[in-house]
Amino acid sequence: MVVFDATTQRNIDAWLEGDYDEATKAEIRRLVEEKPEDAVNAFYTHLTFGTGGLRGVMGVGTNRMNRYTVMAATQGLANYLAQHPKDSGQHSVFIGYDCRHYSRNFAEEAAKVLAGNGIEVYIFDELRPTPIVSFGCRARGCSAAIVITASHNPPEYNGYKVYFDDGGQIVPPHDIGIIQEVNKISSLSQIHTAELKSPLIHWVDGEIDEEYLAAIRPLQHYREENAEYGKELKVVYSSLHGAGITVVPKALEDWGFTNYIVVQEQSQPDGSFPSVKSPNPEERSALKIGIETLNKVYGDILIATDPDADRLAVAVRHRDHVELLSGNQVACICLEHILRALSAQKRLPEKAAFIKTIVTTELFRVIAEAYGKRCFDVLTGFKYIAQMIHQWEQAQDGLQYIFGAEESYGFLLGTSVRDKDAVSAALLVCEVALRAKRQGKTLVDLLHHLYQKYGVYREKLTSIFYGDGKENHAKMVKAMANLRAKPPKAIHGVKVIAVEDYLASTYTDLRTGQSDPIHLPKSDVFRFNLDDGSKVVVRPSGTEPKIKLYGGVSRPSLSQQHDQVIATCDALASDLLEAVVKVLTMP
Repeated sequence: MVVFDATTQRNIDAWLEGDYDEATKAEIRRLVEEKPEDAVNAFYTHLTFGTGGLRGVMGVGTNRMNRYTVMAATQGLANYLAQHPKDSGQHSVFIGYDCRHYSRNFAEEAAKVLAGNGIEVYIFDELRPTPIVSFGCRARGCSAAIVITASHNPPEYNGYKVYFDDGGQIVPPHDIGIIQEVNKISSLSQIHTAELKSPLIHWVDGEIDEEYLAAIRPLQHYREENAEYGKELKVVYSSLHGAGITVVPKALEDWGFTNYIVVQEQSQPDGSFPSVKSPNPEERSALKIGIETLNKVYGDILIATDPDADRLAVAVRHRDHVELLSGNQVACICLEHILRALSAQKRLPEKAAFIKTIVTTELFRVIAEAYGKRCFDVLTGFKYIAQMIHQWEQAQDGLQYIFGAEESYGFLLGTSVRDKDAVSAALLVCEVALRAKRQGKTLVDLLHHLYQKYGVYREKLTSIFYGDGKENHAKMVKAMANLRAKPPKAIHGVKVIAVEDYLASTYTDLRTGQSDPIHLPKSDVFRFNLDDGSKVVVRPSGTEPKIKLYGGVSRPSLSQQHDQVIATCDALASDLLEAVVKVLTMP
């Protein structure tokens, strides 16, 4: 018989003895008797409500996504809002959800708790993309928003994201305040609920979609060209069984891209994601059917959105061969397009500014500065981009946000939405691809032009996956602690000249020994700057049990020989990551 540690046993007893439903209690007893290790993983701790909300495996237990953890999180949010009365009227919260199992159920539980606390609720009557919820929060003047989604995680996951009144994910001081209130909820007796038919709960239909499309319509750089020639671009679209199917097709038509083909095998929303191993558009395997369709119909580009349609993947048929573009590459191609268009049309604001994350390619910065505009770095996570947009808007004579991106397929054009938005990004990519096609080029040609103009910048990403559970989490924490205790002096034979430790908030120049402060929020991230201009960034994922490693290498272009330079950069980036993986996995 397995003997549980005190915390695990206490949490199990609390659920078995508490006012939980009988089906939940029966499942707990089954786990204890038949799968005690699963019982430990489900109850050894509480699912942490972090700065982005909740995300975890679905199932019974304090460390799982279920109706009770959702209810507790929502009560904490309601208590926080109650402490901050609204200047006019009562608080309201916008709720959306994606295709995952129980997403609608969790959304309804959240709505009932909010209504039980006297808070007005706007909830979609069917699944919608995450960016539409961010937009809806702002459009309806809500105090906060909730999205039930686990983004691109495997099918067994779900999540709970919280946005504040600016439509961006919660940041200080609201994140800390909400977390403190959530952590105070220790009993079901502290949670207040109403019936789903409460007059405070309003069901929202497609009217928000139309408002969103109207808001992003002016973001076109070549509106007349899109309307007249958009049908010449042959687009293949996959929603990967997610929420994008509800908005992306009509958005394409709205911008004039009427010649699109939906990947039918992946068009039906389904939380099991039956056609893919993982619904992550960063993985080529998830795009296999889309690529096959692209070749079959002889299309120009494939665009694919993840389950909640905040991330966008792009594949291009180039010289009868399909090439998958990275998030970094799409970001830079779009940035050059935006700057070139606005400059030519004399519409580029004097104080235009752009934002990227610290793991995003440095080519993004080089392009912005080539046009005389500023580029800012933020920590990984689009909430920091939204936060900077908000700060600029609140400042007198502040900068004007135009475009931002992160390497993990996240892009945001304009400010109607305050999170990464695969819908508007898909339209932007189509606009770029159409203009290229009318010039006899592809997006790959545009990428090579960037290399010739600015130099070759190549990036690689790898991950060390630890798996779910208490023991695996401890291994991941130990690996980062070991790296912090003894960082490498050289990586793959290339000298490390500076180390940026974002947890200690220090930039240390190893050549001089001088340390300077980093003026960004604390985060468990390392960045190694190497003697040849390369960089390696190491950070635990905020949404999955893995450590992510990013390698970036740049070299001057050799004109027509840039293919050779690309191969050299790719090989070095892979070698750098492999070397750091060995450091992290040392016993």
